[in-house]
Amino acid sequence: MATQSDVDEKEEEMETTQKSDVDEAVELVAEDIAVSTAAKNTNISNGKLAIWIFLASDFLFFGGFISAFLLYRGRSLEIVDAGLQSGSTPSKVLSDVLDIPFTSATSFILLMSSLTMVLALAAIKRNDMRRAQLWLVATALFGTIFLGGQIFEFTEFVRAGFTLTTNLSGTTFFVLTGLHGAHVVIGIFWLMILLGLSTSGKLTSKDSEKVEIAGLYWHFVDVIWIVIFTLIYLIPVN
Repeated sequence: MATQSDVDEKEEEMETTQKSDVDEAVELVAEDIAVSTAAKNTNISNGKLAIWIFLASDFLFFGGFISAFLLYRGRSLEIVDAGLQSGSTPSKVLSDVLDIPFTSATSFILLMSSLTMVLALAAIKRNDMRRAQLWLVATALFGTIFLGGQIFEFTEFVRAGFTLTTNLSGTTFFVLTGLHGAHVVIGIFWLMILLGLSTSGKLTSKDSEKVEIAGLYWHFVDVIWIVIFTLIYLIPVN
């Protein structure tokens, strides 16, 4: 016959076993919650991750060109001042040929394209393909108008005597703004591809991430132009 002490020992063992089982269950639940939360917090597609990495590297790329322009613009002015003091005919500098009102207008058009890009994304998420196509066309059109304005501006600069080979300031200016223009061209082709997919029925609300990724690129191009426009056109050089 079991004694009272034996009974007590068995009860303690059962309680200990129950407690360990409960603790293990709690730990498993906590671990599941932590894994689930981490998955939600890092729920980013490969496409989005790739475009963010590309934009970050591209930002550094533009940063190098912007720094070079600011550096050589000051040196070009020093050369012009030296030429004036020596009595020779100085070369043109950027401030001599800038048409800020015109460039401000084309810049506003480009910035408005960010709004139409947002509207295109919102429309495709609602599966409103007609409006999505409309806003994609509007975004591409605004980008094309901006490019046309930039080409016209370059032509006027060359006619005024400010060219790629005038001085280091001219070289860095045309390379920097031309590089940005090339990005706008890529964005327009990207938008046209999305438009073609949507008209052929290969782009639906399930594919809204494709439009979102293109939108991230387009917004990046707009932000870079804000920086370029501010530093080159709006901030004078003493």
